[in-house]
Amino acid sequence: MPPAASTLPQALVKEANAHGEKLSGLEAVASRLKDFSRKQDGAVIQNLVLTARERLGKVLQRMSERGAALEEARKRTKQVLSCCARCQGMQVLWGAFQKVLRSKRPVYEATLRSGRALRERARLPEDLQPLEELLGELKERWDALCSRAVERQHKLEENLLFSGKFTDALQALMDWLYRAEPQLSEDVPVGGDRDLVSDLMDKHKVFQKELGKRASCIKMLKRSVRDLTRGSSSVDSQWLQKQMEELSTRWDLVCKLSVSKQARLEAALRQAEEFHTLVHSFLGRLSESEKTLKYGVFPEEELSLQCQQLELECITSLGEEILSTCHPDSVITIKSWVTVAKSRFQEVLSWAQQQGERLQVQTASLAAEREEMAQLIDWITAAEEALSLRDQEPLPEEADALWQVFMEELNRKQPDVEKVTKSCKRKLATELGKAQGTPVVPLGGLEPQTPLMAQLLHRWQQLWLLALDRQYRLETALQHLRELEEFAHFDFGVWRKRYMQWISQMKSRVLDVFRGIDRDQDGRISQREFIESVLSSKFPTNVLEMNAVASIFDMNGDGFIDYYEFVSALHPNRDPLRRIADADQIQDEVWQQGWAWGWAGWRAPPWA
Repeated sequence: MPPAASTLPQALVKEANAHGEKLSGLEAVASRLKDFSRKQDGAVIQNLVLTARERLGKVLQRMSERGAALEEARKRTKQVLSCCARCQGMQVLWGAFQKVLRSKRPVYEATLRSGRALRERARLPEDLQPLEELLGELKERWDALCSRAVERQHKLEENLLFSGKFTDALQALMDWLYRAEPQLSEDVPVGGDRDLVSDLMDKHKVFQKELGKRASCIKMLKRSVRDLTRGSSSVDSQWLQKQMEELSTRWDLVCKLSVSKQARLEAALRQAEEFHTLVHSFLGRLSESEKTLKYGVFPEEELSLQCQQLELECITSLGEEILSTCHPDSVITIKSWVTVAKSRFQEVLSWAQQQGERLQVQTASLAAEREEMAQLIDWITAAEEALSLRDQEPLPEEADALWQVFMEELNRKQPDVEKVTKSCKRKLATELGKAQGTPVVPLGGLEPQTPLMAQLLHRWQQLWLLALDRQYRLETALQHLRELEEFAHFDFGVWRKRYMQWISQMKSRVLDVFRGIDRDQDGRISQREFIESVLSSKFPTNVLEMNAVASIFDMNGDGFIDYYEFVSALHPNRDPLRRIADADQIQDEVWQQGWAWGWAGWRAPPWA
């Protein structure tokens, strides 16, 4: 049996065996013929047999080589079939993995948006840095996973081509193109906020990388199909050519749509960046305007609000333009930003209107206050002039009643002054403590905010000081008048009795009282020392009485009172001649005090 015959067809093996048996029979016949033939004929027969054996050996050798080649081809075919089956299994598994990966894409995008939102709301630096790192790590790992997935898909398709599975590779590419074409359609919206458009740009870049890597598979597939269908007109060849034409058409369409989507994404990104910049700068200026409006409405702020009105119109117009081509996932975001911009502008505008109305009210109130302060200053000026004129005239008999009328009018004006000065600040306690020695005046603890208010407070306080001075002088004059009227009926005997009773109540002696007044112990005291000592004691008397009493005590008129004069004045029974002199001195003192004051209401007593 020839070598490697197990891999050859059985008919060929049987035929080879039959030829071997025939050659053996031929050799036996040639051996018998050689015995009965001539020598040269025997040589020819021998050569023919050797030639036949040699050619049969070559045939058997060729059969052996062909069997070995077939065995090798069988092994390779088995290996290729095993690889194809494994590739097909991996293709199935890879399809399932791609489905899982595509299902995780929305979760990844939602997580990325949430992280960016947290990053924008973060206020502390220690919170911002970890969020930046986590977002960067998430995006980097997702991009790496997508890149490895594209490479894996490319290798699987190449393996399918190398294994001869043209149909499977062709179908896989067609399926991928059919899936990619709807995503690249012109009808798919790509507008939206900056984050969403950036995500769409990243996704499209991944797709473009995948598209670039599949270009080599397309070229290899075209070359393989061209080699297979060259010179062939079979049904399979025609089907492959039609499939390749459709694949080329789809490929060119997808490449064209990819370029178009890249341009649309770039335009959408520029639009989203412009919208983001406009909205955030608009909201920032609104916040600054709101802070400024807290201190009142200014003309520049009104102009700023007018400019911001134009900015709001631009934002609204741009937002509507984005919404016309907006991705569904970003519609709510764009609408919310436009709504926030409108609501914030309305808040600031209403606040500005309220501040304007409040400012108008305050302006009117200030004008009314200025007018009222001017009226009060005019009244104070008239009151000061009236007081000055009254100081130059002698006191009339109804001076007390007139003064009560003036003070009532002054007190009625006090609430008006307090009303217009209620906005003044109060002085610190330390500043008030420094002025405790000065007379207490109304509204003395206020700090005026305007020159007119300062003038009003100063004039009002000066008027009060003038009124207090006038009241003090009037009370002093009235008190002196009452003392004069009482002094007109003065009786030294009564005074002496009261003084002696007071001395006895003090449980003292006349000598002790005199020694208390005579501090230098020279036996005499001046009239002034006597008057001041009695007035400073608790004895009820006055200056007029004491002047008359001192004159009575000073018998010799030398201005001093010795102990003898002091005792004889308090004990008149010891000196009978003194009583007549006392009455004369009292009468003279009353006349002198009355004419000295020149009081219009004073009348000389009847006994005068």
